[in-house]
Amino acid sequence: MNEKDLIELWNKSRNQLIIAQFAPTFLLITTAIQVPAIREAGCATVWGVLGILLASGILGALVEFSAAHEAQAIARDINALGSNSSASRAISKMSPWLHVAKYLTPAIFVGIFIALTFALLG
Repeated sequence: MNEKDLIELWNKSRNQLIIAQFAPTFLLITTAIQVPAIREAGCATVWGVLGILLASGILGALVEFSAAHEAQAIARDINALGSNSSASRAISKMSPWLHVAKYLTPAIFVGIFIALTFALLG
């Protein structure tokens, strides 16, 4: 692959990473706002909401991890080309930060999920 193709793949992976965060973030915010109403709706609703959050969070984390992992591989391929273009240098400098999306973002989701679990069951 040439540099242009690799940069396009990098951008696709980056877009996947961004899009993968929309649904879980929206669900967490919505749930946090609706905690009293969800609790009031009863036990089955609480467990249903927790299941939805968990399924969405797991899927979102897998997609984020995968997209970030692929983007890091693409960055390694770009580095192997030996290009000195500004885009290639920027991708090379940015790729280590994708560890945040691979590990820290899912860890934050787990923390928020645990807090919401206590709020909904407490």
